[in-house]
Amino acid sequence: MDFGKNTKKQEQRHDYSLEYRKFKWDALQKSIFRLINKVSISNIHHVVEEILKENLIVGRGLFCNAIMKSQMASPQFSNVFAALVAVINSKLPDIGLLLVKRVVSQFKKAYEKLDKLKLLAVLKFLAHLVNQSVVHEVIAMDVLTLLLGNPNEISIQVAVCFCAECGSLLQDFSPHGLNSVFEEFHAIVNEGVVDTRVQLMIEWLFMVRRANFKYHPAIIDELDLVEVEEQVTHVVSLLHEIDPETSVDVFGPDTMLDESEEHDEDLGSLVLDEDSEDDEVSSRGPLRIENNEFDSNDSQDEADTDIVNLRRTICYHIMSSHNYEEAGRKLLGIKLQPGQEMEICNMLLECCRQDRTYLRYYSNLAHTLCLINPRYSMGFEECFVNQCSMIHQLETNKLRNSAKFFAQLLGTNLLSWHVMGYINLSEDDANSLSNIFTKILFLELSEMLGNSLLKESLNDPELQRSLDSIFPRDNPRKLRLSVNFFTSIGLGFLTDNQRKYLKNIEKSQTLISDKNGYRSKRRRTE
Repeated sequence: MDFGKNTKKQEQRHDYSLEYRKFKWDALQKSIFRLINKVSISNIHHVVEEILKENLIVGRGLFCNAIMKSQMASPQFSNVFAALVAVINSKLPDIGLLLVKRVVSQFKKAYEKLDKLKLLAVLKFLAHLVNQSVVHEVIAMDVLTLLLGNPNEISIQVAVCFCAECGSLLQDFSPHGLNSVFEEFHAIVNEGVVDTRVQLMIEWLFMVRRANFKYHPAIIDELDLVEVEEQVTHVVSLLHEIDPETSVDVFGPDTMLDESEEHDEDLGSLVLDEDSEDDEVSSRGPLRIENNEFDSNDSQDEADTDIVNLRRTICYHIMSSHNYEEAGRKLLGIKLQPGQEMEICNMLLECCRQDRTYLRYYSNLAHTLCLINPRYSMGFEECFVNQCSMIHQLETNKLRNSAKFFAQLLGTNLLSWHVMGYINLSEDDANSLSNIFTKILFLELSEMLGNSLLKESLNDPELQRSLDSIFPRDNPRKLRLSVNFFTSIGLGFLTDNQRKYLKNIEKSQTLISDKNGYRSKRRRTE
């Protein structure tokens, strides 16, 4: 190693101005927030590699703040954020411990105020940190004991949601503790001190447990990133006094000094297996500002990040609201760029699809949006067209939910019935996904409107050309398919016209064949 070169480098380090170190601090903050805001299941490996290149020793407070703010804004992605934290924690346990302390402190503050939304969000994150073995499961038992020790409707609802998130892990690592928790839930139901809605939530939790938490796994395969031998698990209790170390969140005179930066460079080479120490020094010299940190890709990254943040905000408002009126007010309060209404339509339909059973909450919310702004009607019409084009990619449960969702909008005339022209009855299989979607859609419309009104709506003369794919008029093979399909689902009365068309076609074909037979017989006689 060149001693003279290192001496010169050390002299340069001491020449750092306060303004330059502040510049580096701001750049570090922006970089960490940008990377965390764009993390998803599909790109988490890439984001982990990029974020480990940053000076996390100095920016540990920035990292924790960015993670917690992003998670609070989008609690439905808590498992992704927890997986990212698990990887960082395996390399830098001090950062993992700091984050756990702050999450627990955040929970305590939310519990004191009985802020239901914050409690649900922070405990969802804490549950996944437990699932990822970032923090010991003792904290989960502490939380459940606290929530059920002096139960009220909010604490019981929060406890149910928290238990569903981390129950799979507790069942394996703390079965006796989980049994005692369910005994408390059972006692609450028997005492009848809560309303029916909360009792139904508790009964749902018992169903989840009987299913062995099949639909609430601790970790999905895509986010199982840390080997067991590399995991670092912190033990934190609600009884411990917690120092959130807020001093590391702000820039100070000694911030961004090179000792910590040099340590972080060594960590980067260890984690990312750099080929050469000299290459790393030359590419990350202390006084060199790389222009590629502000290249043209940044604008695209920022645009992608804005879209991701918008979708997370939309999903959070949809899932966290008490009723569809509240959700509608929140969604209409979002400042959207022209054309971004489609993001709300897509997210609302996707949330509806994801539920195991259909909830009218989503169609009621869509109904509210369409009444206020016609652009949402156009957006949902586009969603319907997209649904028909990708119908073969959806599971049966998602098809059922989306069919009922669109039926509610069609039945209230908030969607144009002309979109049904994109439905095609399949001739290959009566149980094809396209036919399943069509069956559920029409059965729901029949139940909603009644048979007579449904038939009247479908017989609208202006609609006939759009419905040729469902109710054809001139092709005998397609006519038979339509008649047989709707008869098989109990809606044969909708094909009365098709039966007449088919009968007339068959009669004309019989006359033609009789004429041809008569002519051939006459020729033979002659």
